[in-house]
Amino acid sequence: MIKKIGRVPAATKQEISFHYKTDVIYRESRHVLQKTWQSTSVAMQRLRDNPECADAETVNIADNKDPGLSYKLTFNPKDNILPLTTTISSAISAKPRVAILREQGVNGQAEMAFAFNVAGFSPIDVHMSDILSGRVSLQSFVGLAACGGFSYGDVLGAGQGWAKSILLHSGARKEFKDFFERKDTFALGVCNGCQFLSRLTDIIPGAETWPTFETNVSEQYEARVCMVEVMDQPKQPSVFLHGMAGSYLPIITAHGEGQATFDTSASSSSSPQALMNEGLVSMRYVDNYLKPTEKYPYNPNGSPQGITGVRTPDGRVLAMMPHPERTILKEVGSWMPKDQSATWGEFGPWVRMFKSARKWVG
Repeated sequence: MIKKIGRVPAATKQEISFHYKTDVIYRESRHVLQKTWQSTSVAMQRLRDNPECADAETVNIADNKDPGLSYKLTFNPKDNILPLTTTISSAISAKPRVAILREQGVNGQAEMAFAFNVAGFSPIDVHMSDILSGRVSLQSFVGLAACGGFSYGDVLGAGQGWAKSILLHSGARKEFKDFFERKDTFALGVCNGCQFLSRLTDIIPGAETWPTFETNVSEQYEARVCMVEVMDQPKQPSVFLHGMAGSYLPIITAHGEGQATFDTSASSSSSPQALMNEGLVSMRYVDNYLKPTEKYPYNPNGSPQGITGVRTPDGRVLAMMPHPERTILKEVGSWMPKDQSATWGEFGPWVRMFKSARKWVG
């Protein structure tokens, strides 16, 4: 049996009140009740995690004007930006091949393959053992996608073991170096794949000033939906971000080591501001008011200037900590505006990244 026990009136105040006939039995503000309800969890969080982060998340509860998640897009996800020319030969020719790269402990390959397949690629499952043994060569691929997960259980540092298996193996090192140097290729690293690429900067042209991605400031694994701003440079746009620059939208984050960390040695020219000035930041965290932020939990890892995605100067390689491949289908998003999303079709905004890469390939 379902009984109506209350209603949500149209009012500016956020409060909960209990009435009996005409008498108010109890009344309190929403944020006071929410803080009380969360108090035990927060006390445990302060002992287990970084207490400053626990306190920061509690402070946000009091903001009655917080607009929450939103979509401010510079494009329509339904737009067809894929190559439109169809001939008899193109109809029967093979789709461009993308290596869906994984290693022991990686678990995001299925979603990544789906995303590239939707965009018109032929995703091929490639395990690192295939490369190391010489069974598979990257010469036949136009794209490479390093997936999320926990390669080698992150025991050597996130992405470290995966990268070392290439850098310390002459055959694999040459295979990847040759791939990155080819002008007709692209590479995407997501989450663990981002950490992995950030450790391969010696063989990725133009990635010399990239940060590495270290332990979150909260000292915990962060699985959240966060707001990001998409950034791009018009003179040399990213392979993946066609028409997306200036968009603000939610995205899934899930990592324990995502804090962009820059080399501060005297010999290094790497810094957050230098990367910004060079146009090599493709994505940054923003708060619900769409302002760049370093504040927890809007910035879940404490990255300076909110940096969470970096690229090479030619736009062919993108490394990002959030997961665009996990919200390709519109219906799997945590939240979407009903009126706006009605024009999107089957897929959500993040499918645009993969279609953009397909457009670049031609």
